[in-house]
Amino acid sequence: MDQSDGQQATAVAAFAFELGVLKRMRRAGWWHVGVRDPESVAEHSLRVAQLASLIAAIEGADPGRAALLAVWHDSQETRTGDIPHTAKPYLDKPSPEAITADQTVDLPDAARKTVHEAVTEYEAQHTPEARCAKDADKLECLVQAIEYRDAGYASVQGWIDSSRDALCTDAARRIGDAALHTSPLAWRGR
Repeated sequence: MDQSDGQQATAVAAFAFELGVLKRMRRAGWWHVGVRDPESVAEHSLRVAQLASLIAAIEGADPGRAALLAVWHDSQETRTGDIPHTAKPYLDKPSPEAITADQTVDLPDAARKTVHEAVTEYEAQHTPEARCAKDADKLECLVQAIEYRDAGYASVQGWIDSSRDALCTDAARRIGDAALHTSPLAWRGR
């Protein structure tokens, strides 16, 4: 490994540590309804990626690509934090592409390009995979809100309604509607 390879490996390692922040960062909007210890951004992103692959498979899109886009959809929050919906009218929306460019500036070209292209595609919403990933983000929020409601947090209906209304693909709408009528523990009966 020459010095260039060593520098590139160090850059990837440093970025891995930055991404670790997402494991410790809680999704802030849930505090508004009294959830004292909501899921982390990383926990949210994992289920978003899983749902994106399922939605894409049902929709006839590329499940792997949809999952990749979903994995990177909130990675910029290491720099901005998780900004709750109620704060957005008071803030200028940071550019996910610009944040990603700063985050990945020292990465090897292929790695930087992979992350940049995933974030750009997700933000543009021009491909079926990007739409599946975006729907997965909304669907995960809907499912999480149902889980919190089932755990006794009564004031989550706004999240349920807005998340359901934001779904675009047929598959995500069908899954969202099914989630509204399915117990979070239904899977235990099998």
